[in-house]
Amino acid sequence: MKKIVVLSTNKDLYSTKRLVEAIEQRGHEAQVVNHTKCSLLMEKGNPMVYYDGEPIENVGAVIPRIGASVTMYGTAVVRQFELMKVFCAIESQAIVRSRDKLRSLQIMAREHLGVPKTVFARHPKNEDADILLKQIGSMPVIIKLLEGTQGLGVVLTETRKAAKSVIEAFSGLKTSILIQEFIKEAGGSDIRVFIVDGKIVGSMKRTGADGDFRSNIHRGGTAEIIKLTTKEKKAALKAAESMGLSIAGVDLLQSSRGPLILEVNSSPGLQGIEKATGVDIAGKIVEYIESHMIAEKKPKKKKKIVV
Repeated sequence: MKKIVVLSTNKDLYSTKRLVEAIEQRGHEAQVVNHTKCSLLMEKGNPMVYYDGEPIENVGAVIPRIGASVTMYGTAVVRQFELMKVFCAIESQAIVRSRDKLRSLQIMAREHLGVPKTVFARHPKNEDADILLKQIGSMPVIIKLLEGTQGLGVVLTETRKAAKSVIEAFSGLKTSILIQEFIKEAGGSDIRVFIVDGKIVGSMKRTGADGDFRSNIHRGGTAEIIKLTTKEKKAALKAAESMGLSIAGVDLLQSSRGPLILEVNSSPGLQGIEKATGVDIAGKIVEYIESHMIAEKKPKKKKKIVV
């Protein structure tokens, strides 16, 4: 039996409860730790994580569930466990990489993955709107706040005039934005592919509520199981690998030029995918952790030293 720590700010969330349930069903001890309330001790040869004033010890593995709003501190806690030689199901650097929308798009473009045509601008001014829209080339466009999550800070603009108005409104916030082409043929739907340890364990097609182009389930969207094409499978797996994520939710669009990656999520929710597919995703995650812990127990072969 091993103690597996779930880093989560809310023990009552569906994903957190399911992970705890899966951990205990497989005979391990589960501990939910609110990473925002941890303190970190840095000392030569003795890094420690404290929670409620007590050190967290004898941990077999950690499952990070780090919200976007606390990425910096949450990943610092994950990094501390890594310093303590504790296996983390998702690496701290991979979380940081995937949370940066601009960086993740740059990485995927470098890896020759299909992505919607996107323009990034830092604190655009009113007079920049025409230049930015010209770079995308066609209407409608989607305008996103760089820090937006779960469909918030995302606006679909049908006309150039509307797009300019939104850009000008955002310019007053002194914020960075992404302007992205709208993939009409996707029909307001996207596909969520759930990956664990380099394998696809579930996939679903999500469709937005009537009148909403955003397909987020918690915003009233619906989900159904879908069979992926070979191209979609390869794109999703390569996207997760490019971020360095062992556990990921890859969101992609079906377009006339093939699958386009929207986002690679490092803390994908379990509720929608489990209900749509009937697959025990939480159990798959714990199985992955167990396989790693078993591998750690095996004696490592001594490397031959070449002089």
